[in-house]
Amino acid sequence: MSEKLPQEPQNEEVDLGQLFNAIGKLFEKLFSFIGNVLKGIFSAIIFSLKPIVNNFKLVAIILMTSALIGFGVEKLKAPVYVSNMLVRPYYDSKYQLANNVDYFNALIGSENYQELSNIFEIDSSTVAKELVGFEIEIGPETQNDLIKEYDDYIKSLDSTLAVEVTYEDFIENRDILAGSIFSIKAKATDNGVFTSLEQGFIKTFENEYSKKFKAREDSIRKVKKLNYLQELARIEKLQNTYLEIKTNESNKGEFKFGTDGLIPLIQEKTETKEYELFQEELKIRSALRALEEETLETSEYYDILSSFEDVGTIESNIFERFSLVFPAVSLLIMIITYLVVRIFKFIKEYE
Repeated sequence: MSEKLPQEPQNEEVDLGQLFNAIGKLFEKLFSFIGNVLKGIFSAIIFSLKPIVNNFKLVAIILMTSALIGFGVEKLKAPVYVSNMLVRPYYDSKYQLANNVDYFNALIGSENYQELSNIFEIDSSTVAKELVGFEIEIGPETQNDLIKEYDDYIKSLDSTLAVEVTYEDFIENRDILAGSIFSIKAKATDNGVFTSLEQGFIKTFENEYSKKFKAREDSIRKVKKLNYLQELARIEKLQNTYLEIKTNESNKGEFKFGTDGLIPLIQEKTETKEYELFQEELKIRSALRALEEETLETSEYYDILSSFEDVGTIESNIFERFSLVFPAVSLLIMIITYLVVRIFKFIKEYE
């Protein structure tokens, strides 16, 4: 046994050496793989650029010609002007607003200019022909608005579901109609038509459903107000009763002896709760004031935060920049044509 003991360190050194060699080979293979990938990417880039370099003059001529044609189309095409209106709909009239925007776009697509003239009260159908389309988006919102909206949404869910819905999930999956302020974008080829469009959208907010919704909400607020006033009357009656008790005690001057006749004469007082009544009165008056403010804020079917601008701005869209789009499309067509030719040639010569 004594002869075998010195050999154990040598065996451990051999095992460590084999381990380090294996790790070294693994890194060599990893670096070799990364190098082959980079080499393949470089080769693919060179292979893609080679036909462009070989036919540089032809490619340059085609791209320049496409750019000139696109520039000419831009100059000949009538500019599209854009104007925005910010609205805050009440009584769920936002659903009718979204539906009417689609309806207006359908009328424009079908060239039903007479109906558009009737809706927007435009004098002539020739003006309606200048309309290009409408878009609806969620209006500007602050972080506090989003947090409040998320909090209201969580309260409406079951407690087991509310735990699974994070703020990020809510923001990512919220629908366009989840907002309270909406931006309506109008597009037209005539820069002076926007002032005539507001009246058509006002009709949108006063629909049959919103009218019924408003009447129901007004009735609920009236019932709440009546209850608050009844509570205040009850509190006022109790306060008068307590005041009368205090007054009577003060006038009668009822006294009694203390325990065993050793304590001086003291006045016996009836316990009242004026402070609690005062706190309850403050809460009811605060709720009543909030109800009055809500009634004033929602007395209309909508609020126009910002009307359509009298003069719209020219729409800036990258897809409308034909001087850039045409050369890009031409280059893409050339690349596809080259690849198709190479594939056919490869298949034809393959044995």
